[in-house]
Amino acid sequence: MSAISEVQKPQVTVEEFFRDHGDSLELCLISGGNGLKRIIREPTLNRPGLALAGHTRFFAVHRIQVLGSMETYFLRDQTPQARAAAYSVLFTNTVPAVVVARGLRPDREMLAAGEQAGIPVFRTKHITMKFINRATIALEAMSAPRTTLHGSMVDIQGVGVVIIGESGIGKSETVLALIERGYSLVADDVVKVRVHDGSEVIGTAKALAQHMMEVRGIGIIDVSRMFGVGAVRENKRVNLIVTLKHWEDVSDVDRLGIDLEYYPLLGINIPHVVIPVRPGRDLARLIEVAALQAKLREAGHNAGAELSRRVLQKIRTNSQGATRPGSGG
Repeated sequence: MSAISEVQKPQVTVEEFFRDHGDSLELCLISGGNGLKRIIREPTLNRPGLALAGHTRFFAVHRIQVLGSMETYFLRDQTPQARAAAYSVLFTNTVPAVVVARGLRPDREMLAAGEQAGIPVFRTKHITMKFINRATIALEAMSAPRTTLHGSMVDIQGVGVVIIGESGIGKSETVLALIERGYSLVADDVVKVRVHDGSEVIGTAKALAQHMMEVRGIGIIDVSRMFGVGAVRENKRVNLIVTLKHWEDVSDVDRLGIDLEYYPLLGINIPHVVIPVRPGRDLARLIEVAALQAKLREAGHNAGAELSRRVLQKIRTNSQGATRPGSGG
């Protein structure tokens, strides 16, 4: 059975965006509340200045529209007829929401147009670009592809390690041993992962199970209360995936580790190692070393490749010595 669940690409609604980030972005709903179920189809924002002036050819109609001082005062300077025409463009059916920044007050016509179109209108005290930057980061996180991994995750000296393997092979017990060594739990049993900034994968625990672990024979333990707040982390970048396999199921073991293996996760290749399991092996210590090895490799050091280079250099040196004149018997 695959360790990865089905990949999800969430469809974020205006209501979800408002619920999760309304406080931090200081959003206040002032019109169009019946349109909160609208889907935000593009996780970014748009300033509709050109569209309000009549240039609608490239109007990004699937994005949240943000009006700053420039757009607001431009609208105020228009005739009632021109302003009505601009609002008919602004409140196009596919626009998910409109935000007026800098605490500016939209006129009654805008509020009426938003109410009639069923498109939410918000105010925020944030300056325009500050709001756009923060809202874009929030939307990208909410819209990012995500899935779950059936495994556990721990932070080992800044290296986010996800441990996977068949049920009962010892994942949770190994993570517990790593926590006892001073490392931090991110998630146990199920790891929620999502793409961040298109280049890395972030792992976290399910909200209900955060800071909790199941230890067979003992039950559920609260890691933060038992080992202290330093023993847990809310989330961590996934730097390494470790697969635990029974010794007899591993047919070919790379003795040098020169060639890197990767585990495809949400379209991003994560460094991957397979550790054979049999009685007597200290899995926590092996995973700790694998994490430190991954850290060194990320810094550009590969011990296996270095050993291979030394061996080849020795062979070349011996070969050159054997072919020099007078070196024969």
